[in-house]
Amino acid sequence: MVKGLIGQKIGMTRIFDDSGNHVPVTVLKAGPCVVLQVKNMDNDGYNAVQIGLLDGTVKEKRQSKALLGHLKKAGSSSVRVIREFEFEGEDEVTPGDELTIEQFADVAQVDVTATSKGRGFQGVMRRHGFGGGKATHGSMFHRAPGSVGMAAYPGKVLKGRRMPGQMGNKRVTEVGLRVVEIDPDENLLLVAGSVPGAKKGYVFIRPTIRG
Repeated sequence: MVKGLIGQKIGMTRIFDDSGNHVPVTVLKAGPCVVLQVKNMDNDGYNAVQIGLLDGTVKEKRQSKALLGHLKKAGSSSVRVIREFEFEGEDEVTPGDELTIEQFADVAQVDVTATSKGRGFQGVMRRHGFGGGKATHGSMFHRAPGSVGMAAYPGKVLKGRRMPGQMGNKRVTEVGLRVVEIDPDENLLLVAGSVPGAKKGYVFIRPTIRG
């Protein structure tokens, strides 16, 4: 079994379970994907499967000749994203095989990896949740980070200090999201809770690492 699938975040909605409880869910369009290459210990030093997200809108002229040659070995000419996933070799997988959402039919929880929304350069109150100082009586200390330095020794700012800087736009993994519903006809996967990233952003879905 290939331990993963590439997809896109469609957005959020809500459903009602059998007990009438309101469940907020994120809709993911997972696959279909095509197997591009199978890596093994003998040739590559590790076991993995390289897959690509099928997308008929990608024009051949937009892709390099090296990539097109690699894709044509698998009988494909249009993929949007390429990714490697772990592979357990009980079932034989060959280049050109198509992977769909049905491989998650018996999976109860998944881990979803994506790039979070970029928030630009932010201060410590927005980025780290600092409380800030008094806003009145001329305190002159409203949204500043406060003291960050040292005395004569060691005379420097230690690494890891929470300070202003780039916020978001990082690789984030949500672990243990419950699979609420699967729609094989539309390749849709509904998971309870939120998923990192913006709408139409690409996500990588795996069975959860939790036991």
